[in-house]
Amino acid sequence: MNAIVCLKEVPDTETRIEVRDGKVAEEGIQYVVNPYDEFALEEALKWQEEYGGKVTLVSLGPERARESILKGLAMGADEVYQLADDAFLGGDAYATAKALAAAIQKIGEYDVIFCGKQAVDADNHAVGIMLAELLDLPHVAVVSSLEIADDGKCAKAERDIEGGKELVELPLPAVITAQKGLNEPRYPSFRGIRQARRKPFTVWDVADVGLDASEVGAAGAKLEVVEVTPPPERPPGRVVEGEPAEAAKEVARLLREEAKVI
Repeated sequence: MNAIVCLKEVPDTETRIEVRDGKVAEEGIQYVVNPYDEFALEEALKWQEEYGGKVTLVSLGPERARESILKGLAMGADEVYQLADDAFLGGDAYATAKALAAAIQKIGEYDVIFCGKQAVDADNHAVGIMLAELLDLPHVAVVSSLEIADDGKCAKAERDIEGGKELVELPLPAVITAQKGLNEPRYPSFRGIRQARRKPFTVWDVADVGLDASEVGAAGAKLEVVEVTPPPERPPGRVVEGEPAEAAKEVARLLREEAKVI
């Protein structure tokens, strides 16, 4: 079973983000593979171990993303296609999905495409779904359990919805976006880390995927980020002193009259 996994580099969630002049300051940020994309990759590797085939990574990002992407190869993926051209940068979910779709069409034969349900930087939840639409494929989002038929022609996906679970049966090829709980991503082995740099790593620019610079990145985006602002600073807390019973009454009064939350 040949699987394509879309992988993105994102800031480490433990990195302190600073905003300057309406933009995120990139100095000092540590980057990692998007955590939800790791669930997507692990699922692809599981099905490869059971059914055979190849796992191909596709990633859009700057040249520095190479180090993060190598983790996917160390986990067990077979090859990488990185879309590393300045023309790809600054795009929204649509422009990103369009570039990924063009790359996947050029790569060719595949049975399933896995994406994380969202990237933890922009939190748009949209690229995987738009990718499916551009490729004219069925898709299921936020998948927490997946079964693929022995003949590889269809799958059953379970997803969490409000108040319960939804079971969807769909033909393959299809796009699946992975939710936390789908699996437990493996750690790269020492052998995998050593082999990662020897695996095929292809870099494509915008012309390589048959697109024009006006169609992707900031030029092809449908949305424009006008300004980025940090959340307002939280006011300092207050300590209510006194006997417990009286302090509790005072806390209740403050919550009702000042905070107006009760």
